[in-house]
Amino acid sequence: MKNEASQTIKLALPIVIGELAQMALHLIDTAMVGAISYKQLAAAALVINAMNIPFVIGIGMTISVSQMVSMANGRRDAQQVSHYLFNGFCLCAVVAILISLTLVLGKDLLGHLGQDPEVVTLALPFMQLMGFSIIPMLLFMTLKQFADGLEFTRTAMILSLAGMPLNILLNWLLIYGNWGFPRLELVGAGWATLITRSIIFIALGGVILRHRTFSRYVAVRSNQWKLKINTLRELLHIGVPSSLQIGMEAGAFAVSGIIIGTLGAVAQAAHQIALSCASFTFMVSMGLAQAGSIRVSNAFGRGDWKKLTVIGKSTIYTALAYGAFCAIAFVLLRNILPKAFNDNFLVLEMTATLILFAAVFQISDSTQAISAGLLRGIKDVKTPTMLIGIAYWVVGIPFGYLLAFRYKLGAAGMWIGLITGLTLASVFLITRFLKMTERAIANKETV
Repeated sequence: MKNEASQTIKLALPIVIGELAQMALHLIDTAMVGAISYKQLAAAALVINAMNIPFVIGIGMTISVSQMVSMANGRRDAQQVSHYLFNGFCLCAVVAILISLTLVLGKDLLGHLGQDPEVVTLALPFMQLMGFSIIPMLLFMTLKQFADGLEFTRTAMILSLAGMPLNILLNWLLIYGNWGFPRLELVGAGWATLITRSIIFIALGGVILRHRTFSRYVAVRSNQWKLKINTLRELLHIGVPSSLQIGMEAGAFAVSGIIIGTLGAVAQAAHQIALSCASFTFMVSMGLAQAGSIRVSNAFGRGDWKKLTVIGKSTIYTALAYGAFCAIAFVLLRNILPKAFNDNFLVLEMTATLILFAAVFQISDSTQAISAGLLRGIKDVKTPTMLIGIAYWVVGIPFGYLLAFRYKLGAAGMWIGLITGLTLASVFLITRFLKMTERAIANKETV
């Protein structure tokens, strides 16, 4: 168990660093925009909440590439790996364009969500730029999932890290108008994100097409780079439920943010800061989930259920330990972390309270993400999607809304609802993974 946990962490580490680098870009944007005013921060939060659901749906589609590539790699089938790369990239490109157009053309909906009018005015041009940036980001994620599925995780990590100083420089130039550049404030953050995402996508594409590590998969392109309906169906079989799973969780947080936004700009800003901190720690869980999913998928491709079970259990234990560590850190740093984002007393006071709630759900947030990834690794996606939907949307969000408005708990009430949904999802998914693996091993031994 200890050995398998160590191998999963080793595989996860570059993924985690890459995910943290991507999240750091959002935190940097939030902090640099928040230094101008809390209204600008609230506008950024509104856009992020509004686009979060379609964005993570796109990410869910990219996950299908790593799952299918990993299974083919487990069978040592390089031709099939190349085939999944091409079909997955084409599918995700179409999805990225559709999501981008939806966000750009539908940006005026922000004015109908009951938000502060000044916040909406600031948010509209930012929404358009962030919508366009979805295309290079999802294409980068698709290529990253391909490399991750082959367990070559360092390339995307390096590019993600390289994007951080580039994004900071562009923010410094365009948000504040340094070195003779125009002072664009929140719009400048949007341009910085679009440019950074485009550059790292082009760079990763160049590496995959030209580096010898991936040459065996590119060399067979004349035979394998062809669209096939059956292959697209396989990818959609994993991608659609994965998108729904991630979308329902992200949607729960996004809708909570929009609901909290109706309480005022202070509540919206506080929610965004607390959520940014929780999202940062969640990226480690996502990296562990992806590494565990890749290793489980590889074992599933070979039909090795005993190893698969040990990998899964060891990853869940790792999630428990990590979640506990994050919970303690949040409690200790609840009054320090908010000061990195804003200096408004009311915002800081409310954020400190919300970070305490974020501390409570760290364990359940980590374990539910990892158990969902493990189930994707064995191609079990439909029932987990239904269980996640019940946890968040039948229980979590309605309960949070009731506490927030009926019992006058405000933003804290919505966060209690999120805690409830995450905990239920964690229990449902861990139980299902353990039962499915036990049943599979029992059936195999009986045969």
